Amino acid sequence: MRLKRLFTAVIGLVLLTSCAQAQVKRYGVEVVKEYPHDTEAYTQGLFFHADTLVESTGLNGKSTLRKVALESGEVLEQTKFGRKYFAEGSCVLGDNLYVLTWQNGVVFVYDPATLKHRMSYSYAHDGWGLTTDGKQLIASDGSSKLYFLTPDLRQTRSVVVTLNGRPMRYLNELEWVDGRIWANVYTTDIILVINPSNGKVEATIDCTGILPDKLRTKDTDVLNGIAVSKDGRIFLTGKNWPKLYEVKLTEQK
Repeated sequence: MRLKRLFTAVIGLVLLTSCAQAQVKRYGVEVVKEYPHDTEAYTQGLFFHADTLVESTGLNGKSTLRKVALESGEVLEQTKFGRKYFAEGSCVLGDNLYVLTWQNGVVFVYDPATLKHRMSYSYAHDGWGLTTDGKQLIASDGSSKLYFLTPDLRQTRSVVVTLNGRPMRYLNELEWVDGRIWANVYTTDIILVINPSNGKVEATIDCTGILPDKLRTKDTDVLNGIAVSKDGRIFLTGKNWPKLYEVKLTEQK
């Protein structure tokens, strides 16, 4: 755990130093409200659909796709994956709900209203984060690349995400926000705001300290989970976190 926290701190320092050099915008976050979150939920994907919070959770034998009541954290509906599958990022495009798997080489497609399985696609990359601009799917695989895919999972292009010319690895959970891609950087409390046309980081969001140390246990993992509601409210959580946070951005000098 100490090594992981040290690695997280080092990566975060590199990010913030690069940000200062590039003079991109820097934001922090201020907690507006907090909500319960299932500590058994190893959060991989998080988004709103039809005003309902949808979450995909990972780990072999524990992976789920679920609808969650925001105010109570109650699981309203869920479907479970077979033990061999490690679910990852998720999103809705058109009439389909897509869920990546980490290293299983498959993408599952569900009915977003009922969570009933519709079809599956073979997939050539590791599955990490997934979002959509409303026309195409956008996926990460833990590298510095983002992949743009048709609804039937054909790749149309990719971009390398860079900050001050430095490729940014460990891109994880993704969210499309006002024409930009927000990406958690795995093992850190940093979110990158990425221009989808060229992959350049235009801003960083430092979420350090959002989860107080007093709420952390041996099972608490990293920040991972970004959802933005139709009215523009920002929600963040992490893997096995006890809280989901509604936050607002605060600009930093």
